[in-house]
Amino acid sequence: MSGDRAHWRAAYDDRAEADLSWFEAHPDLSCALVTAHAAPDDPVIDVGAGAARLVDALLARGYAAVTALDISDRGLAVARARLGPRAAAVTWIVADVTDWQPDRAYALWHDRAVFHFLTDPAGRAGYVATMQRALRPGGVAVIATFAEDGPEMCSGLPVRRYAPRDLAAELEAQAPGVFAPLEARRHTHVTPQGRRQRFQVSVFRREGG
Repeated sequence: MSGDRAHWRAAYDDRAEADLSWFEAHPDLSCALVTAHAAPDDPVIDVGAGAARLVDALLARGYAAVTALDISDRGLAVARARLGPRAAAVTWIVADVTDWQPDRAYALWHDRAVFHFLTDPAGRAGYVATMQRALRPGGVAVIATFAEDGPEMCSGLPVRRYAPRDLAAELEAQAPGVFAPLEARRHTHVTPQGRRQRFQVSVFRREGG
């Protein structure tokens, strides 16, 4: 993955949760897309979850099979501490998504800003292979990246920007016929420092057997 565990540990060690550039007090768009495509009893995974509050929002809506995965144990520790006793309802996984081996099939895969850090082809291939293994047929992937007119860097690292058609083409190249585009949206995230970051958010259905 672009950036190692030490990089992402330092990101959480150096700043409070609410000062991180990706902080959202209310992850409304992510929550809306998850609830539109997965029922509360469906298994859902948030990839690159870190300290993000999507897990909190899903638990509050009765989701009973939520997994949070991140390369940074520090980020997940922040979320666990914030949730308190409710953290026991979540499966927490510290892993690099590009070589992680899932042990169950998920109905929904959510990624807010992991894929755009994968600037090397091997990392993207590993990610897509993991996503294919993790999603059950008919399952849905929600992938948010910086848009083609979004920032070129994030957290001190270069990113690869996408228009929805480019992201769909990348998934098709990595896994032909597996991920069918369902919809795409534009979204502008305002950082705690007041900077505007343009995102695209694409939704795909996992085809095949």
